[in-house]
Amino acid sequence: MSAPTSIAPVALITGAAAGLGQIIAAELHAHGYRVVLSDRHAEAAVAAAAALDPSGQTALGLALDVSHKSDFEAALASTRARWGQPSVLVNNAALTLTTPLMSISPEEFEQVLRINLRGTFLGCQVFGAAMAEAGHGRIINLASLAGQNGGTASGAHYASSKAGILTLTKIFARELAARGVTVNAVAPGPMELPSVRAAVPPERLEPLIKAIPVQRLGNPQFVARMVLLLASAEADFATGAAWDFNGGIFMR
Repeated sequence: MSAPTSIAPVALITGAAAGLGQIIAAELHAHGYRVVLSDRHAEAAVAAAAALDPSGQTALGLALDVSHKSDFEAALASTRARWGQPSVLVNNAALTLTTPLMSISPEEFEQVLRINLRGTFLGCQVFGAAMAEAGHGRIINLASLAGQNGGTASGAHYASSKAGILTLTKIFARELAARGVTVNAVAPGPMELPSVRAAVPPERLEPLIKAIPVQRLGNPQFVARMVLLLASAEADFATGAAWDFNGGIFMR
């Protein structure tokens, strides 16, 4: 898969200090991208970037709270100052909670949507405008199976935020398509990640695994490869789509 612009294009990944975001950043970096690993935990983002490239020539860690537009604007400015215009944005940052429906407080509901849905909206808006001005860009949003089937182990606020991301993806894709920017979503099912096993109690996770036709959790490395494909020049005809990876538990 070829990179979309130069020999060393630039990609910014949110929520990249650990977990799936870190895996995506590593995959892009391994295929020739200069990567900006952003996270609200700045020290962890810097450490994750240093693990990819201690010299700092091809990996950069930045503080970014996705609930603030000013943070996206600052991250864009810092990226441009360091390496020029980024050609890829991966909106990965998310808060995953499994609070039972009737126990979710209004404050918790708003917190999850502020990070997951508002954060994706702000990233698409700030980076989408910059990419449209440049005439090229790839935005990949991390949605979820939960946003398609209403959630089985995740909380209602998480599922609602991911459903909103699927809709935002279509709206931004339509808005930016004529200006050289594609916007797609990847919708994974439950992944084999420490964060998943920590967030979902065993008594809820085990029945979920049994309900998956392939009878196991997904490999997050494949999600990273899907992101790599959608970031490539070959994916220029793919936009506004949700790319499923769920072991057959949800089929359209």
